[in-house]
Amino acid sequence: MITSAVRTTFAVSLAVLTVSTSAQAGGYRDTDVPLTVEEDLDLSRYLGKWYEVARFPNNFEMGCEGVTAEYSALPEDRIKVVNSCHKGGLNGPIDTAEGVARVTGPGMLEVNFVPWLRILPFTWGDYWVLNVDAEYEVAVIGTPKGKHGWILARTPEISAEQLTEAKSVLRDNGYDIGALEMVPQN
Repeated sequence: MITSAVRTTFAVSLAVLTVSTSAQAGGYRDTDVPLTVEEDLDLSRYLGKWYEVARFPNNFEMGCEGVTAEYSALPEDRIKVVNSCHKGGLNGPIDTAEGVARVTGPGMLEVNFVPWLRILPFTWGDYWVLNVDAEYEVAVIGTPKGKHGWILARTPEISAEQLTEAKSVLRDNGYDIGALEMVPQN
């Protein structure tokens, strides 16, 4: 039988290994290109449900389709984050991850999905809003190291023009949009 202390030690070791391994892995972005953010991001307008239209491949969303993210206000300028996806296809079981985000600067947030690790600074992931359209219907998200990036929308589908504009934001921020994958939605 595995004791609680052994499970905790294993989980912390795995988390540290995962973070250190991902820190060594390359990203999808030329980090010599300065990353720009949405300086005038209105968080109250940003809150609510977003559909993941496109993303750069990552381990934590492997096999996910029909992905959504819901943001709601918490006390102390924190934001509740609930990510949901259908595993293995649009009709697959729903997998949900609940986390918290905090503002670190204009258009810059950090997110954490492991409550008991939030005291460790390296367990928070960057989540920078690079652009959001005037209507707050399409948003482009990135990270300084370029390991992650997303195109989000208030609806499951966006127009070809909106997609082209969102891809331009990624390209202008040094991302290789050839690696971007579209996310099937219901």
